[in-house]
Amino acid sequence: MSRILAVKQWIGVLGIAVMLFQGEVLYANEFDCLIEPNVVVNVGSDVEGVLKQITVDRGDIVQKGQMLAELDTTLQELALRSAQVRSENESVIQTNQARVNFGKRRLARTKELFESEISSLSELDEAETAKLLADLALIEAREAKRLAEFDLSRAWAELEMRTIQSPITGVVVERFLSPGELVSRTPIVKLAQLDPLRVEVFVPTSMLGKVQVGMVAEVQPEDPVGGRYSAKVTVVDQIVDTASGTFGIRLRLPNPEYLLQAGLKCRMRFLLQ
Repeated sequence: MSRILAVKQWIGVLGIAVMLFQGEVLYANEFDCLIEPNVVVNVGSDVEGVLKQITVDRGDIVQKGQMLAELDTTLQELALRSAQVRSENESVIQTNQARVNFGKRRLARTKELFESEISSLSELDEAETAKLLADLALIEAREAKRLAEFDLSRAWAELEMRTIQSPITGVVVERFLSPGELVSRTPIVKLAQLDPLRVEVFVPTSMLGKVQVGMVAEVQPEDPVGGRYSAKVTVVDQIVDTASGTFGIRLRLPNPEYLLQAGLKCRMRFLLQ
């Protein structure tokens, strides 16, 4: 009976030791981290101009390709209309085509007359030259129309460049300008992509070789947010900071419902196998 009691006591002590060991491993595998936006973008304009309107404000959620702002387009619209008229003008081509047709008929008649010794060589030469000049004029008119079509495409592009679209799906963090201000090199708005979020953590060199890209980790944001979320390792730095004896790791944290805010401190642990 005393042996059985001793074995039970030994098993109990062993179980406590295992629990303490697991607790120590769990604690050693936990690190402070920071939740940041995946991308932060200062959105400006490729061209200078007066800001006509801004369609978003701080805190708004925007979709990729959504219009954020628009510059004044008065001059560009006029240039577009002018280019459109030139590109659609067929009169010069039609005129020169008529001259080519007339030149063909004139040359044919002059050749007949020349062969009948009614027309002189100089008249034949004049008819041939007129036909050649008409052909060249028609080619020039067609090239001018092609250039007008290129000018129309450029006018459209210049007009579209005055509409500023969002390069990402995210949240407006800050608005720098207001309608009526001159847009030059100054950004108009700042955007942050919050889905996914980026988790940055520095771990000691003892974790070298234990953390690999694709590994899953558990992230716990600071109170009052709390909760536990799964994140996946996307970057493992290949350079160790000698002074601190640590290296950096980046993780991807999905946030489709925007339940988490960027800038939160967190605790995380890697789910080591």
